[in-house]
Amino acid sequence: MTCRHCGESVTLVLVDLGSSPPSNAYLCHDALGAPEARYPLRVLVCESCWLVQTEDFVRADALFDADYAYLSGQSETWVSHCGRFAEEMVRRFGLTERSRIIEVASNDGTLLRRFHDQGMACTGIEPTAMSAAIARGLGLTVVEEFLTIELATRLVGHGATADLLVANNVLAHVPDINDFAGACSSLLAEEGVATFEFPHVLQLIALTQFDTIYHEHFSYLSLAAVEAVFSSVGLVVFDIERLTTHGGSLRVFAQHEGTGGFSSSQRVGAVRSLEAEVGVASAEYYSGFQDRADLIRNEFLAFLLTARDEGRSVAAYGAAAKGNTLLNYAGVDSGLISFVADRNSAKQGQYLPGSRIPIVGEEHIMRLRPDHVVILPWNLREEIAGQLDYIRDWSGTFVAAVPELQVW
Repeated sequence: MTCRHCGESVTLVLVDLGSSPPSNAYLCHDALGAPEARYPLRVLVCESCWLVQTEDFVRADALFDADYAYLSGQSETWVSHCGRFAEEMVRRFGLTERSRIIEVASNDGTLLRRFHDQGMACTGIEPTAMSAAIARGLGLTVVEEFLTIELATRLVGHGATADLLVANNVLAHVPDINDFAGACSSLLAEEGVATFEFPHVLQLIALTQFDTIYHEHFSYLSLAAVEAVFSSVGLVVFDIERLTTHGGSLRVFAQHEGTGGFSSSQRVGAVRSLEAEVGVASAEYYSGFQDRADLIRNEFLAFLLTARDEGRSVAAYGAAAKGNTLLNYAGVDSGLISFVADRNSAKQGQYLPGSRIPIVGEEHIMRLRPDHVVILPWNLREEIAGQLDYIRDWSGTFVAAVPELQVW
């Protein structure tokens, strides 16, 4: 394959997770008798620009379709994160009612509404029908399309340029990262600020977070790779914050190279130095990841098999994409995990792709009292463990598989 950014040939394999269905392709009951489409899930590393990327097998519009069921507002942790972000941006950049905010991948409006409620002109760009409809119900203006340079040109032609452009947890989700970055550059006002949040590939490597790999994630990003992409469209990173979200993320602040007014922060140099120190721009840095992922998978599967053989019941919580990667890679089905509970009503009554484990409401945990509850979205483990603390009433325990098997 050729690199999505620089076009060079890519041959260095980070990990091969076999084949699986798209992680958000949930099944209705009537679909259980039919075969599922499965695609190879391999991640490679470009040794020219060091962009870590999946092989191309699935179109983005097939992944983020009308039934795409991820909703930002379902996680209290993420809702709080959005509130703090909005407050910080208003304070730091002096945003007022005269400011225009554009959010790319605005989902259900959880973040964008924070600016809208302060009287700012807000536009969301969100291609998935369900979440776009929820955001419109909050009074938000939503363009229901994928962001491309063509769309950006149309919006700019109607006077929509952003004083603050927000693109949180979407840069990794776009197949044409160059076109996407170019579109963001086009939408950004001359002296505007663009913010991007994305899981940092250093955390993925350090903690063997292989379950964050799925078809919807086309790229796994370092600062080095992001700066190369941004430079090609006239954007420059002037500040960085390191976050704990999604297992360890970067929030980068970018501006137009020629017209932006912010000086480069020392934090940019610090992350550059960190990446250089660990060797992001070397093939050796990526070696051994496959073996570590295999070990995590094998230990998790051994735990489930032992629990079944000893007559202990196991359920899971969180019908999350990362959980689907783990379950499919480990070959787990409803014979090992009887159900997965989730508070998102759009997922309840359906089945996980590949494993075909039924998705139910949380009340099933209270009623069936499983011996173990596997927390699949481990990045929210504290929130979920607090929410389900009542399992202690029957001596139930929590289980997490990544970055290592833990039972508590």
